[in-house]
Amino acid sequence: MNKKLIMLALLAMPPLLASAQRIAAINQVIDCGQVLFRTPVTVEYELKNDSRNSIKITDVRADCGCTTASFPKDDIEAGASFTVRATYDARQMGHFEKQISVYNDKESKPLVLTVRGIVVDEIVNFAGDYPFILGTINADRDDIEFDDVNRGERPSQKIHLMNATSSTVQPVVMHLPNYLKAEVSPSKLAPGQSGVATITLESRALRNLGLTQTTVYMGAFLGDKVAESKAINISAVLLPDFAHLTEVQKTQLPSLQLSAETLDLGSFDGKAKKKGEIILKNVGKGVLDIRSQQIFTIGIQMSLNKIHLKPGEEAKLKITAIAKDIRRARSKPRVLMITNDPEHAKVIINIQVK
Repeated sequence: MNKKLIMLALLAMPPLLASAQRIAAINQVIDCGQVLFRTPVTVEYELKNDSRNSIKITDVRADCGCTTASFPKDDIEAGASFTVRATYDARQMGHFEKQISVYNDKESKPLVLTVRGIVVDEIVNFAGDYPFILGTINADRDDIEFDDVNRGERPSQKIHLMNATSSTVQPVVMHLPNYLKAEVSPSKLAPGQSGVATITLESRALRNLGLTQTTVYMGAFLGDKVAESKAINISAVLLPDFAHLTEVQKTQLPSLQLSAETLDLGSFDGKAKKKGEIILKNVGKGVLDIRSQQIFTIGIQMSLNKIHLKPGEEAKLKITAIAKDIRRARSKPRVLMITNDPEHAKVIINIQVK
């Protein structure tokens, strides 16, 4: 019985070993950015023989006649790197995305590479400024806010980049959580060249209502080191869903009333802290639930004495600003609350302090 089990296990091993891809791509997708009409563009894919034996590239096939490819004809030793070049003949205006399949003599399944971009009749560069420096790459911003997001939406925002160095860089957004996607176009920036990083929020992957914050980093190449000077702050506010409410429930909703939407704490004048408060009142017909209380920046403390308010009840929101911390804040001090009042699902209280 044991011999049969051992034989079955040995028979099962070859397919598992064969499933590993023998060719590894350092850059499996290359974005060319803007490409001039009728101007062929050539890209280079850096590949590596990741197996323990030599391989031979038998063929490289493009999915259309508008793309041609060249590849090494000699055997490629184990662990050796090599280059596959592809040229796209930009004969059609608009966005393009083409696949190039790389075949070798040791496996039937090809490695699929992608080249993409947009064909234009004139290159249009970003006309704004680049006041921020992310490592060695200039940028027009270092902070992104996805505001008023409903679950299921996929909003995107852009960061315009410019290579102010004397060498080519390959911008990469590092430390992305599972709810963020990033694409940089073009994939490489020559000295003085501009590009765009597109950050997309996958709202279905957000776990909690209200504010979610994270920090990602702009590297100049794959494997670049993380540093505070390369940081991009990203925040998202996920709203509750009221689509399921019945007509009867809509007649028994709570209604939030605030004593103020802006809290002016004045000047520190040498003091370490400044304090103030906002009164919340439920003027509706149902119980008001404060589902989430969050702070956008450092240097702010908050406390709420009651999170469930019956009709007519009030609660005190106490806010404290800390002088030594708030001076280091990278965005305006604000307090966020998420409630079950459809008219005030998201409540932002701005804090003014000097």
